[in-house]
Amino acid sequence: MDYAVEMLDMVKHFPGVKAVDGVTLRVKKGEIHALVGENGAGKSTLVNTLYGLLRPDAGVIRINGQEVAIESSDKAIALGIGMVHQRFKLVPSFTIMENICLGAEPTRNRFFVDEEGELESVLEISEKYGLQIDPHVRVRDCPVGVQQRVEILKALYRKAEILVLDEPTAVLTPQETEALFQVLRTLVKGGKTVIFITHKLKEVMDISDSVTVMRRGKVVGNMPTSQTSPEELARLMVGREVLLRVHKRPVKAGKDPVLQVRDLIVADNRGLVAVNQVSFDVKGGEILGIAGVQGNGQTELVEAIAGLRKTERGTVRLDGQEITHAAPLARRRHGLGHIPEDRITRGLNLKATVEENLIATQHNQKPFAQNGVFNFKSRASYAQKLIEKFDIRTSSKDVLMDTLSGGNMQKAVVARETDTKPRCLIAAQPTRGVDIGSIEFIHQLLLDAREEGIAILLVSTELTEIMSLSDRIAVMYEGRIVGVVDAGTATEEELGLLMAGIVPESLKAKKEEEVL
Repeated sequence: MDYAVEMLDMVKHFPGVKAVDGVTLRVKKGEIHALVGENGAGKSTLVNTLYGLLRPDAGVIRINGQEVAIESSDKAIALGIGMVHQRFKLVPSFTIMENICLGAEPTRNRFFVDEEGELESVLEISEKYGLQIDPHVRVRDCPVGVQQRVEILKALYRKAEILVLDEPTAVLTPQETEALFQVLRTLVKGGKTVIFITHKLKEVMDISDSVTVMRRGKVVGNMPTSQTSPEELARLMVGREVLLRVHKRPVKAGKDPVLQVRDLIVADNRGLVAVNQVSFDVKGGEILGIAGVQGNGQTELVEAIAGLRKTERGTVRLDGQEITHAAPLARRRHGLGHIPEDRITRGLNLKATVEENLIATQHNQKPFAQNGVFNFKSRASYAQKLIEKFDIRTSSKDVLMDTLSGGNMQKAVVARETDTKPRCLIAAQPTRGVDIGSIEFIHQLLLDAREEGIAILLVSTELTEIMSLSDRIAVMYEGRIVGVVDAGTATEEELGLLMAGIVPESLKAKKEEEVL
């Protein structure tokens, strides 16, 4: 059988852990092969050895049947391997074309960059594979979906025949994900081979031809995708049966709103109105879901409520006290918790330890400090408690946060923000980039917080997450709330129309009844 990639009996150690333990991965030519597993299962470590970013301790790699030694990413590229990392490797101030060609620019007269040749090559590849871009736009001005196209084009420009995508949909909207899938299908039709790392089982079933499952550094399953199911894959990934749907018990919400937002107007980074006269309440023991396609004001709304962005007009009240212009720390002292949508830039200090991140919002308070003196024993004990309670997989509380997998980073943020029992919790994209077992765990934490009477504002682009967790759902479109529906009776069709700015007839009729 013709294999594009064979990784045989691969082993990779890190201090205190065997990240890859005798793994064999075979990928056929011209297929989309899904590689799945929990965060920390060893998926990224395995493909980083394929791309030359890590040196394996043991094992054999064959590309198109030939045994190779891949000492660097340059060698991987020379062998026709391209990789799109979970964290994009782009220069924000450069144009799309400059990023694509960086380090591989064509020259004329030996010394000068052939800009016309660059442009011609980039546009030719873009058109061939349906990756539409404007080559002259700066990357910092591009949405995430376009930045990912740039990463794929970078690999194709360097003549990649084998494309590795590490969690490519973690930060994409459903529309951007479908656009990516169309590109991948086109690539495979053109003879390319794709290794697709993901934790989203629906995507595995939709896009892949075959799938390999890893758990704790080992392969625990390998099969054609047509011969498996999301339930079986989840069980293999986690080692037990996993609830793919949450069971939400009825909870009686409090009478008075905990969070009140009135006529809020917020500008985006360009100074344009992103949130336009938004009003809503969230009561204790209630989850209000904010649904909508990414880019319709959700980010600016959350940042304004959390105190990370200036409010142009309107008010925000927490337990009746106005906090519209209060500093973020003051809002926390009033009982506001915040799981930010971007854990890397907003939620964590990657160069601080796990312990320091877990006590970051309380580091100067009792029992962790008194009169300016840290209580290191108390800090260590509390951090260790959270690590065990929230199953944060780390070799030690003293290692740097950037040594953890993305899912365990997210668990650390959720642990810190929920363990303090805030009066109101903003949960923005709480399961973004998180594996199936951790999603189940985080969903249950949010439902437990709801039962404890905490008011929760849930913002997510995952419609199934919004529908399963929320009590009420408000849909944002172009900075406004265009409809609020009961989560128990809402349909995907109704929400889909609202997300496109269309009020369905069923909701119009309901509004007319309320007026009468």
